[in-house]
Amino acid sequence: MRLLLIHADFLEFRALEPTPFAEEAGRREGRVEEVLVAFTAVEEGDGENAGAVISRASEEILELCGKLGVRRVAVYPYAHLSPSLSPPDVAVEILRGLRERLSEGGLEVVHVPFGWYKAFTLRCKGHPLSELSRTITAEPAAPLRAEEEEGELRVLTPDGREERVDARDPSSCSLLAENPHLLHYLREGRGEEPAHLSLMRRLELVDYEPASDVGHFRFYPKGELLKSLLEDYAAQLARQVGALFVQTPLLYRLEERDIGGQAARFLARDYRVRLPGKTLLLRFAGDFGLFRMMRDAQLSYRQLPLRVFELSPSFRLEQSGECVGLKRLRSFTMPDLHCFCADLPQALEEYRRLFRLFLEPLRRMELPYALVFRVVGEFYREHRDFVLELVREEGRGALLEILPERKHYWVMKHELQFLDPQGGGTQLSTVQLDLEDSERYGILYTDAEGRRRGCVILHSSMGSIERWIYALLEDAERRRREGGIPSLPLWLSPTQVRLVPVGERHVERCLREAEVLEARGVRADVDDRDWTVARRIREAEREWIPYIAVVGDRELESGRLSVRVRGSGIREYGTEELAEEVRRRCEGFPHRPLFLPRRLSLRPLFVG
Repeated sequence: MRLLLIHADFLEFRALEPTPFAEEAGRREGRVEEVLVAFTAVEEGDGENAGAVISRASEEILELCGKLGVRRVAVYPYAHLSPSLSPPDVAVEILRGLRERLSEGGLEVVHVPFGWYKAFTLRCKGHPLSELSRTITAEPAAPLRAEEEEGELRVLTPDGREERVDARDPSSCSLLAENPHLLHYLREGRGEEPAHLSLMRRLELVDYEPASDVGHFRFYPKGELLKSLLEDYAAQLARQVGALFVQTPLLYRLEERDIGGQAARFLARDYRVRLPGKTLLLRFAGDFGLFRMMRDAQLSYRQLPLRVFELSPSFRLEQSGECVGLKRLRSFTMPDLHCFCADLPQALEEYRRLFRLFLEPLRRMELPYALVFRVVGEFYREHRDFVLELVREEGRGALLEILPERKHYWVMKHELQFLDPQGGGTQLSTVQLDLEDSERYGILYTDAEGRRRGCVILHSSMGSIERWIYALLEDAERRRREGGIPSLPLWLSPTQVRLVPVGERHVERCLREAEVLEARGVRADVDDRDWTVARRIREAEREWIPYIAVVGDRELESGRLSVRVRGSGIREYGTEELAEEVRRRCEGFPHRPLFLPRRLSLRPLFVG
């Protein structure tokens, strides 16, 4: 369920025309004063545990009413809050239960009817708690992520100390106190709506696509630029280790023994297309086609380790209640890097190389993260020194989950978990050591004695592209809440330099400056809209533009630019000097030109 909660001086509403799903309206119009208006959308999947949804939604509303001192609430059905709605009969029952629960909590409840076209007017009070949004899931979050894990949790520090974590009393683990980033990872989020859901729309990056399935998104030009640059960066990392690039199909026959067997071991929900005589599986990773390709390849030990990269559109049929913006999707882009090794010693050396490779993006983009290992107990006992070496490489304590037996295709993997501002973590990069898929798929190589042997396979990825956008937006919001300036990394900013002409006679100079900057690898545009200079500067700041140059008569005469540098005040630059600074700050990252017209007056508005 989605909630939009507005503390209002008044609400006026009138039910005008019923839809085919309209409930009987006991009250078709009315005006209520001093009211909390709870706009509600009941979502697909809420009916599977309606009692929990009603309970959690009522708790949120009652708690807010207590803080505000409000004793009157209007439950207003509002389908526009979600692209994935429940069946109407389910929504009616859940809304009825919510009204009853709120009434039992001592509130006066106004029933705004479901399934009617309605007119309404309200006046929001405008204080800090007067506009809040909430996402209600069927079950409350557990206090500790560790309680849901399969194995025993431990903390391992770079100096070799190791201590067990008691999920019921984590404070008893002294090493957790020394590693607050791990404690942050273990604690679940506060249940508030992630900030990126509004930011991705306000910045005109990404939006929901109502005509598609839940967890599928449309990318506006700025978002497509951001996504393309991250894809370029993932490919750049793959080139650093000499990977081959391939492309494989999206659909596979589930009846194929190797594909069906891996799908069963992966334990992922999947999209299936049923046709006469066969069932097709939309891939949830790039393994299927690549492993079939490698089975047919002729490999020699001299060619190993062999690294293969694919930018892999992937699909997982997550429950609708689990889909949260760009954090968890049903359709996502995974930059998969697979490494085929001759034996375990070679695979461990390759693992070390990939471990270092995927630390780079998090460190360079300065995102907060935690290192988490999941490893089968027997393998850990034999290779603890190797794990410790990686922990020392990262430089802080890591969380270990020691599994009693192998339940997956891997015996060891690690994850670099982005630390969500709300608490908890979200996986970005991973490396997984696979000892069984070579046999399943028949991926063999010829050794020095001419014998055919199975490979050891490493699955790895920088992490899904969409989730990186989520992490960057959430971290920008974290900095804002801590008193900093929210921004994207300069190399990912859709516009790096915004030129603002004071008057019409300054537009041509701005366009020439933008052309020079673009020729030197800087994305520059010109705000030639018929607005005041102050408004155009405010709009540029709302877009998080890194460099804002106002061009007037003084700049025409001096040939220099007076530039607002985001987070650093105003400085003067020559055009070449400004281009050089942007290039220096973006060094080592990929570049793409603007994805929109240079003049803002020629751009369509995608989000009003």
